[in-house]
Amino acid sequence: MAIKINKTLIFYVIGKFLLVSKSGRVEKSVEAHRGAVLSGRWSYDGSAMATAGEDGQVKIWSRSGMLRSTLAQTGTPVYSISWSPDSNQVLLTNSKQLIIKSLQANVKPVQWKAHDGVILKVDWNPSNNLILSGGEDCKYKVWDSYGRQMFSSHPHDYPITSVSWAPDGELFAIGSFNTLRLCDKTGWSHALEKPNTGSIYSIAWSADGTQIAGACGNGHVIFGHMIERRLEWKNFEVVNSSRKTIVVREVINEAIEKLEFRDSIIKMSLSFGYLVVVTSSQCFIYSTKNLNTPTIFDLKEGTVTLIVQAEKHFALVVSTGVNIYSYEGRLISSPKFQGMRLDTLNMMSLSVSNDTVAIRDKSNEKLVHVFDASNGKALDSKPIQHNLEVLEVALDHCGPPAERHLAIVDKNRDLYLSAVRTFGKGPRIVKLGNMITSLAWNDTTNMLAALQDSKLFVLFYPNAVYVDKDILPKTIYIKDTSDFGKNPQIVSFVGNHVTIRRADGALVSTGIVPYPAMLHELVGSGRWDDAVRLCRFVKDPVLWACMATMAAYAKDLSTAEVAYAAIDEADKVQYILHIKEIPLKEARNAEMALFCGNAQDAEGILLQANLVFRAIMMNINLYNWDRALELAVKNKTHVDTVLAHRQKFLEMFDKKETSKRFTNFSQEVEVNWENVQTKMEAEYQREREGPASKPYKK
Repeated sequence: MAIKINKTLIFYVIGKFLLVSKSGRVEKSVEAHRGAVLSGRWSYDGSAMATAGEDGQVKIWSRSGMLRSTLAQTGTPVYSISWSPDSNQVLLTNSKQLIIKSLQANVKPVQWKAHDGVILKVDWNPSNNLILSGGEDCKYKVWDSYGRQMFSSHPHDYPITSVSWAPDGELFAIGSFNTLRLCDKTGWSHALEKPNTGSIYSIAWSADGTQIAGACGNGHVIFGHMIERRLEWKNFEVVNSSRKTIVVREVINEAIEKLEFRDSIIKMSLSFGYLVVVTSSQCFIYSTKNLNTPTIFDLKEGTVTLIVQAEKHFALVVSTGVNIYSYEGRLISSPKFQGMRLDTLNMMSLSVSNDTVAIRDKSNEKLVHVFDASNGKALDSKPIQHNLEVLEVALDHCGPPAERHLAIVDKNRDLYLSAVRTFGKGPRIVKLGNMITSLAWNDTTNMLAALQDSKLFVLFYPNAVYVDKDILPKTIYIKDTSDFGKNPQIVSFVGNHVTIRRADGALVSTGIVPYPAMLHELVGSGRWDDAVRLCRFVKDPVLWACMATMAAYAKDLSTAEVAYAAIDEADKVQYILHIKEIPLKEARNAEMALFCGNAQDAEGILLQANLVFRAIMMNINLYNWDRALELAVKNKTHVDTVLAHRQKFLEMFDKKETSKRFTNFSQEVEVNWENVQTKMEAEYQREREGPASKPYKK
């Protein structure tokens, strides 16, 4: 048995392990365990190794073979171990149980019963952070790092003797007696082979994830190559039919194109009208409109482990960094941050849009780093920080850069929406839902589909959460997904179709009504009258709710008034009518910001326009007394107005003044309610008659 790490191999013999150079010279022989050494693994950062033996001990060693510590001592043989992605914990088997033991002495281990028989093999993938186990109960299972079961297979005929994740975490291989099975990370089987080899005791993947090797009980080593990988986008189907061949089929007119390559195909991706194919030495970019003339450029920076596409460009993750390329093959940028772990990046931790790149930080999973795609520079001095570990990030694709949003799923499976460009203020992170198992943004509009507790729900206008939280539930389409089985996953959300993969691997497509997408298009082009006509034709409250929040966000008061009236929101219609009567545009914008719940933004708009009186009155109406007095004192105006309203407020509730600041000013400033009312009316009159007065017009 051998494990490769830089230039050193470990060979196990009874009770010992040997450090052997790549040239075959034995550098060191170490007495490690009493009885056989059953398992050994290098940490992912290469700084240490762990061994496990028949004596029930797990030991941590330095690179040079010096014993650092005895991490665990169990009463039964430890058949298999694996390091955590951060190399700070070790997963070990203990009969029927799995144990996650931290290298820190005073951290309580995580332990759970995983199988009904002795566990023989485990593997922990650094990319998806999922655990794979197989045992004498003839089952293989997938777990998350908290011990929650994600998948359990049906019993096989023989014990599971080997398990191994592919480097990118998208696939895993299972070995048993005369059996080699290839599975998706969610558990369903891609392929099953029955080689006449006896039990397969160990499986290893090539660095590019295209080949596997298996050590067999009959003394042979078997090799396999990944083929028949399949991609679908709209009316195109792409199949990796052999190591160097791809077949593209256009299903409408039955046109078939066969693409031949000089080198082995490593990765391929199909989306946004482009097919990106990566071989061991080159990258090929095909337009679905013309497959005969690809754009080709050489790869000089190692193996590509991930392709992520957006409408205008795509990202390649290689061993040296994340590179953003245009579809003409031009390198645009290479975003990076200190401590970035390239080996852990996957579709859930890296997201790309037309103008933004978002990367979850593996060293601190509460952080999401956001970059400008055009130059690779961070958009803010600090990354977006969530209060829990982030499992998945996804950027929306449409709209201007200033309105870019990031969907976040945390370890509690709660869904949040965060603004990306915050212009000096901290990002507003707002909760959208809970118990989310899968999500996807639409490719042409900013609609968001998610799976939640056997239901598919589509947020037709997620930005409504920033406009009117009360209306948000009315903008959601919900569909039962119990027919899709347990643990379905969203594959794509293209046009009006959501493609879902069932637990058995079958792809199913479900449609949604086309009207929200049409509404997005009309509003995006400023055709408000046509948008209202569409809503009146469809007569759907969900569409009217979307229209209301879209109009409120765009500050189109007349359309917002019509839409809110259509869904019987009389109080909001009345407030919008009040806003329309305000003579100053800046004051109307501030009131709309207040309508959307952004009091800080509203005050900023007023102060920037030098409307100090309105800023003071806004804080009075919100009962922000200290802030109202602070503005009045700072600007030396309307101090008596604040004091008068404060007195009226206290009298209404029969309370006495408790604030020393207000008491002191009440003694210094004479308060006359009639004079205050006269001053207020004079301010409003000045606004109506001033040169900046512009009555609202649609």
